[in-house]
Amino acid sequence: MLRSLYAGVSGMRSFQTKMDVIANNIANVNTTGFKSSRAMFQDMLSQTISNAQGPANGLGGVNSQQIGLGVSVSTIDNIMTGGPMQPTNRDLDFAIEGDGFFTLSNDDTENNLVYTRDGSFGKDHLGNLVNSSGLRIMGYAFDSLDADGNPQFLNNPGDVLIALVIPNDIEGQQLESYHIDGSGVVSAKYEGDTDMRILGKIALTRFSNPGGLEKIGGNNYRISNNSGEPVRGESGLNGFGLIRQGYLEMSNVDLANEFTEMIVTSRAYQANSRSITTSDEMLQELINLKR
Repeated sequence: MLRSLYAGVSGMRSFQTKMDVIANNIANVNTTGFKSSRAMFQDMLSQTISNAQGPANGLGGVNSQQIGLGVSVSTIDNIMTGGPMQPTNRDLDFAIEGDGFFTLSNDDTENNLVYTRDGSFGKDHLGNLVNSSGLRIMGYAFDSLDADGNPQFLNNPGDVLIALVIPNDIEGQQLESYHIDGSGVVSAKYEGDTDMRILGKIALTRFSNPGGLEKIGGNNYRISNNSGEPVRGESGLNGFGLIRQGYLEMSNVDLANEFTEMIVTSRAYQANSRSITTSDEMLQELINLKR
């Protein structure tokens, strides 16, 4: 059989994978915090017909003769650039301007942590701060006020993250109002209080290779073997991004680029199918020699 038949098949298979990636990007053009992907190709093994020869006996060198055997998908990258921020004017909507992820858990411990750029949060009937899937928002416990009256939190290396809660009552005092500011500090006012009580602070997490995180659905990511270890921090400090209250980060999908890639991919798929058709015609001519 002609090698071109299988090379064409490998091209169609690879471009179908790329089309799947493009379609998923377009489908998530309005998904909060979504990061687009791209498929990259690499050539497959080349069959050597003759090896290269160096200059000898007064003759010049001769290059090797190789025939490529097709193409394969080398990687599907996550493009982790920031998306545009959309104002919502909702108190429990947050966007991260810069580096970092919100940290979530399916219970009130550090087990099974996941990470997200989707800051659409809410408060359940028990006062837990949760995302749209009910995962708990993790943060730092309030410690004390320093000499200047600034709040201090338990956020040193080794400190345990806690699930942030705004209790509906404390010692019989009912909740009157609560507030989460742009730095992630959670505070609330209860009956009889003259000042807001500081309850905690939203934690941010970053990675040396955020593109290595694995998507697990629900706008969430989890650690992989190539993402690097999580580094915890606070909004606006030590290279972490700023938390913007009343905003949501939109998808970073560039529709113009995706539609352009769709056209190129479609034509490339068509060209590969044409190479299979042409190879088939050549084989047909070969078979017809017997007549």
